[in-house]
Amino acid sequence: MFDVTLSVIMTTYNHERYIAEAIESVLRQQTSFGVEIVVGEDCSTDRTMAVVRDYERMYPDCIRVITAEENVGWRKNYRRTIAAARGKYIALLDGDDYFIHRKKLQMQVELLDQNPDVGMCYTRSERRDEEGGVTLYPETEDCPTTFEAMLRRNPAENCTVVARRELVEEYYAEIRPDEHPEWLTDDLPMWLWFAARSRYMAIDCPMAVHRVLKRSVSHDEDYRRKIAFVDSLADISLWYDERYNNGKLHDELQHSKHNTALWVLSYNGSVGEYIARWRRDVKAYRPLVKNIASYGLFVKKIFWRMWRKTRK
Repeated sequence: MFDVTLSVIMTTYNHERYIAEAIESVLRQQTSFGVEIVVGEDCSTDRTMAVVRDYERMYPDCIRVITAEENVGWRKNYRRTIAAARGKYIALLDGDDYFIHRKKLQMQVELLDQNPDVGMCYTRSERRDEEGGVTLYPETEDCPTTFEAMLRRNPAENCTVVARRELVEEYYAEIRPDEHPEWLTDDLPMWLWFAARSRYMAIDCPMAVHRVLKRSVSHDEDYRRKIAFVDSLADISLWYDERYNNGKLHDELQHSKHNTALWVLSYNGSVGEYIARWRRDVKAYRPLVKNIASYGLFVKKIFWRMWRKTRK
């Protein structure tokens, strides 16, 4: 057994097509310290388990598989895999993503070692869709590193982050995300807690690939599930803004949540569904009645429907 400085947390479910590339991308990392891969395999229905067990047999000193007799769901799988980590630092890599820079982990650990007040470090990523399209993320010229910037929009893909394990454990103890089933991700609330309790930094270089899969939670093509996910992100930001930012961005975040949902509905669903969402939001937060963008999006929806009818 070797000394472990960093644990790569790799949660996976039905990633047979991708999991080997994810594991190999970690094995190719060039580091001056010990790295382990902790794979949380959640009873996949394809051959994912067989693939990760093969790697565990080939690399018994640095790969461990955490599983159970039945599927436990993404949140419990995430938590139990993190709990099994032995490293001072934790890197995150879903089973369908992969690293592309061989010194990614080395550079991030060096940055954290040199800056003890920094709790988390992220890098840019490449988003690759199933048609072969590639975009850089975040798209902004600079990589944001402030709490309020993260409240507005999460700049850090899961696959790019390295954080201090002690902070991760403190997050689970203080925030208790299990008590928030309405939060449809564990990444953003964790990052926001890091940003509220410490500094976070960025390396302005793409070092990992995030696959944009059509039926993933964060990139679902079903417009209702897409709205549910972005609503969840907005509610997480509102929760943190209230508790750690004195609600300074409350109005801005409410407008952003409202406009994002209506933008999706301007292309999808019925006129009645659009109006119902507008009414629900205005009832919950009255200042939205003066939001000009919502009326403009409604006009756009009407013309969009008219244009689609002419194309049939």
